[in-house]
Amino acid sequence: MGIAERKEKQKTEIRKMILDASMKLFVEEGFENVTIRKIADLIEYSPTTVYLYFKDKNEIFYQLHELGFQKMAEANQMLAGMENPLLRLHKMGENYINFGLSQPEFYDVMFIQRAPMQVLEQMDDCDWHHGENALNFLRSTVGECMQKGLIKKGNVDSVSMGIWGMVHGLVSLAIRQRLDKLCPADQENYNSEEIKNMMHESLNWLINSIDRSGRG
Repeated sequence: MGIAERKEKQKTEIRKMILDASMKLFVEEGFENVTIRKIADLIEYSPTTVYLYFKDKNEIFYQLHELGFQKMAEANQMLAGMENPLLRLHKMGENYINFGLSQPEFYDVMFIQRAPMQVLEQMDDCDWHHGENALNFLRSTVGECMQKGLIKKGNVDSVSMGIWGMVHGLVSLAIRQRLDKLCPADQENYNSEEIKNMMHESLNWLINSIDRSGRG
């Protein structure tokens, strides 16, 4: 390995250390309490080194947000070839729930924290590439369901946002332990399968409630 390759490898390793340390601090202390100095102390480098890789804390969390979307996209790759779009839609919901419950910190950075979107707004192109890709996959699946007569026709954008909002709400409530307060008296909390069942029932209800007039 040449000198240039070693330097590039070292840069990649330090960048990963910064991102890993930032996520660790976020989990342990919360976003507001994470500082560049704390990140630097955790990886045993100077704050100046951190600033060589990232402009500020918001940019670090923007990169974590991007990484989260990549992880979620990987979970949906296997669904692209699924012929039945309605089944694909339900499986997408299951994957979303699995991701949110198994990766709550990434989910928080992707969908709750404002910092990543503030970075995005400052970019020249303001192109939310990974978020748009995720939403477009949902839109195309909903549109295909309508074209094949598997769900009633409606406005594809509105229906897609309604579905996303419903599943996002369930995941957010579960992560913040709000669903636990509503559990039946004979159980401590809702497990992931019960949350998926809520999603399937809600999705079926939502689909059956779509405007019958055929607009869309």
